[in-house]
Amino acid sequence: MSTTEKPTVVLVHGAFADASSYARVIPGLITRGLDVVAPAVPNRSLIGDAAYVASIVRQIPGPVVLVGHSYGGAVITVAGVEDNVRALVYLAGYALQKGESLGELQGRFPDSDLAAALVQTPFPIEGSTTPGTDVSVQVDKFPAVFAADVDPQLASVLAVSQRPLAAQAFTEAAPAAAWETKPSWGLVSSSDHTINPDVERFGYERAGMTTVEVDSSHLVMLAHPEAVVDLIEKAVRATTA
Repeated sequence: MSTTEKPTVVLVHGAFADASSYARVIPGLITRGLDVVAPAVPNRSLIGDAAYVASIVRQIPGPVVLVGHSYGGAVITVAGVEDNVRALVYLAGYALQKGESLGELQGRFPDSDLAAALVQTPFPIEGSTTPGTDVSVQVDKFPAVFAADVDPQLASVLAVSQRPLAAQAFTEAAPAAAWETKPSWGLVSSSDHTINPDVERFGYERAGMTTVEVDSSHLVMLAHPEAVVDLIEKAVRATTA
């Protein structure tokens, strides 16, 4: 569906990161005349996170292009069913099908280097005597696994300022798959050590997306922001008459 109204670009970050992971992309989008929203995703559960992003999307007057990095791809898969979402853009992301979980999609393929670098930490859940489990990346392994081609000083900062993902998010099944009805674009980070690039390729091909590949680490937005801005702009142009 196309519209003459300029869309707002909503940037959804993934696990082990926050909205600052788009710090090099946002200026490029603004320079091109686009309105941008980059919310802080709770990273507590797939369904809860998608509901939160959907609530933000609903409050935006006019059309939206929804962008998701990594776990954020799973989030936009569900949140993207909102009526004003015109397109989806996946960045090194999980494109789930309806009824599928992150663990199920990941389990189809050999593990990446991330699997051996994960740390599990309990956290309190209000009103429950049973703690939840946060998942993060070992600080000393973070740069190589997550950000191999990002400035080393920045990578060291990112390593100690991670936004963990609750383990629950890995097992929840997606209740919807917005790419079934919305035009979608996907970027594969071909040197990704966080998500097996074949996981990205498989999800994108299954969804019939327009796909590009970039020789990049997982944090493609910081390593190759121009490629990311170009792809988002293509999605904007394709859905704007």
